[in-house]
Amino acid sequence: MIVSRFFAIAFLASALTVQAQQEGPIPTQSIVTMEAKTPQQLTSAALTVKVNRRAATVSRVEAVKPNGTQIALLIDDGLRTSVGRQLPDLRNFITSLPAGVEILVGYMQNGRVVAAQPFTTDHASAAANLRLPFGSPGLSASPYFCVSDFVKHWPGGESADAASPVVGPKARFVMMLSNGVDPYNGSVSPLNQNSPYVDAAVSDAQRAGVPVYSIYYGDSGIRGGAASFSGQNYLTQLGESTGGRAYYVGLGNPVSLTPFLKQFVASIEESYIVTFNAEGSRLVEVNFSTKLPRTKLHASKMVRPGTALAQE
Repeated sequence: MIVSRFFAIAFLASALTVQAQQEGPIPTQSIVTMEAKTPQQLTSAALTVKVNRRAATVSRVEAVKPNGTQIALLIDDGLRTSVGRQLPDLRNFITSLPAGVEILVGYMQNGRVVAAQPFTTDHASAAANLRLPFGSPGLSASPYFCVSDFVKHWPGGESADAASPVVGPKARFVMMLSNGVDPYNGSVSPLNQNSPYVDAAVSDAQRAGVPVYSIYYGDSGIRGGAASFSGQNYLTQLGESTGGRAYYVGLGNPVSLTPFLKQFVASIEESYIVTFNAEGSRLVEVNFSTKLPRTKLHASKMVRPGTALAQE
């Protein structure tokens, strides 16, 4: 009985110690991307951040470096094989990335991502691993299942599950090619656009500190204008909530992916890792603003205190 009580007291003391360590503001990092009419440099003096609507101090602003960047190119394996005409654009995108950038090519299938190779700086090798999607509608199960699973178990990184700290030595970005349709949310009616699976993907990406970009590409899964609208709406929600962007042209497919891919690379080149203090163990609301003229900022709307993206 005495031994049992001893272990109970020791366990309680350990739990209280962990709780005490989690209390109080802790350094937190988030990726912030500038959209400026003229070339400008983002500095801590020109940046304001609010955490849960309260002013917080920005302690550091560091430009994202090529050798501190990882890009996951995720392709929906349910896309029709007509997307094959876009493979040259994707290969050119990969091979033209700045030296030092790590790239992973993965295919979204059955609720997960199957990587063609690990993250690599060998861009030619990664480009050679591109292939046609299998073209079976719905093969990805849901692109949002795939995104959730991937960011929670980022290859080579630590788990981003709620019970463990978020640690990432690189600035991490996702670019996904998908029609954005969530087949598990039932009707694609504009009146039915609240998907718990999209919400989960948003939260998981926010916890991991990963901006999610996407290019809408149709011809898979449910067809028609309603499906196109629904998919674009979900992709936009995912992008804007995580600090990324959704690219599309009307309800049709782009003639070329190159303009969007160039915009994506330009966004990374104008991205910064911002360090500030945040408190708590759950997602907190963050809002960034700047004094720089004619400049708009894109960043995750929520961040997990303690998220670390410090570059090597």
